[in-house]
Amino acid sequence: MIGMPTTLTRRTMLSHVVAATAIAAPTATLLSTLSCTGQSTSASQEWVYVGPYTRGASKGIYRLSFDPQSGALGEPALAAQTANPSFLALHPNGRNLYAVGELPEFQGEKGGSVTAFAVAPETGALRELNAVSSKGGGPCHLMVTSAGNMVVVANYGGGSTVCYRLNVDGELSSAAGFVQHTGSGPNERRQQAPHAHGVALSSVGVEKLAHVADLGIDRILHFVVAADGSLSPWRTQPDVAVAPGAGPRHVITHHTHPLAFVINELDSTITSFTIHPETGVWTTAHTVSTLPEGYNGDTTTAEIALHPNGRVIYGSNRGHDSIATFAVDLNSGKLTLIGHTATEGKTPRNFAVHPSGNWLIAANQNSGNLTVFRVDSDSGMPSFTGQTVNVDAPVCVLFAASAGR
Repeated sequence: MIGMPTTLTRRTMLSHVVAATAIAAPTATLLSTLSCTGQSTSASQEWVYVGPYTRGASKGIYRLSFDPQSGALGEPALAAQTANPSFLALHPNGRNLYAVGELPEFQGEKGGSVTAFAVAPETGALRELNAVSSKGGGPCHLMVTSAGNMVVVANYGGGSTVCYRLNVDGELSSAAGFVQHTGSGPNERRQQAPHAHGVALSSVGVEKLAHVADLGIDRILHFVVAADGSLSPWRTQPDVAVAPGAGPRHVITHHTHPLAFVINELDSTITSFTIHPETGVWTTAHTVSTLPEGYNGDTTTAEIALHPNGRVIYGSNRGHDSIATFAVDLNSGKLTLIGHTATEGKTPRNFAVHPSGNWLIAANQNSGNLTVFRVDSDSGMPSFTGQTVNVDAPVCVLFAASAGR
């Protein structure tokens, strides 16, 4: 059962279904089914991929072995040399991986890059297939559609969204769809222009949608992704706003219930939305701070993720250097704080929850380390296992199964 919010000290420590038919259980019963996805059934090795900034010792995307039974994380090995792969996404078939290249210029064109890789199933090595322009500066996030036929990218510096088709081998087309965002926000330092920061994908009826959080304009923009990869505003609801100055960063949709969530970077909050089961329209449900009561330090948020059972949500705080854990009310979308866990490093830019729901790995950018946490099956709280692996400037971490899984 969920008790009062707790804090663990350093020592004690894939798209939503709009027409979901599952009956939401009360928040108070969250944890009888926390590990509903179960323990991994095979002891075979898995891979963890890390995308770092390559301004220092890191040279590209790294791979590490991972044991889903013990939570043991191996040492990093360079899987592919590439510049600033600050966000990674795996194809649904597990045979291809995609990375943004957060660059000011690519092949003589202003803006960054998007690169497609083939995954070697036995070794986890990556082979570059092709790389294309992101059509905007600072690409920072990307998602592969559930059908595996397109990739949607958010350009932070350029304030734009771009879509690419994928061929049968996983190679990227040239840009098939492009939308330039417009507007600004009240934060004079961070919101002078649009800054697309995160992509989520869903569908309403036959319409395939991309939801793009724009930090610069305090809105989540809804785009229809056409069969040819072109993008257009969703006529039913072109966008939905968060609080002025909140700075929405990453957005996710619930995989079984008509809910969505965005983590707001500038005011350190998470906002939840209910989604109409027929029209797909988003309505603001609840906003909650990711910080402990009374904390006044300099901090921003970064990543947001659901536990695989959908009843617990996590958000990272950079500055407070913690993972905030919340219970999700599946009827209302209301979030209830469970507690905070120190990430055992500085500036947790990103983290990932294992598909089993039993493990969480945090990427601490400024301390240059990955830290491994066991997720409690009763409370949903992560606790530090003592494992730390050094990778210079890690900014994205991704679980991927090895061959035979």
